[in-house]
Amino acid sequence: MEEDYLICYCNEVSKSTIVNAIKKKGLKTVEEVGHETGAGQVCGQCQPDIQKLLDEINLAGTS
Repeated sequence: MEEDYLICYCNEVSKSTIVNAIKKKGLKTVEEVGHETGAGQVCGQCQPDIQKLLDEINLAGTS
């Protein structure tokens, strides 16, 4: 099983929470992830990490 860790420290949102939201809700943007999970909504420093997860999951889903 893949290691879980915090992506958003401001709102204490973990990688697994973000990944599950992306997969279950079909999220495509950092803003959508923020609305669903709260990640990336305070300081914004984790937004590149959220985008990386979005890219990995959404690209995997198209191949």
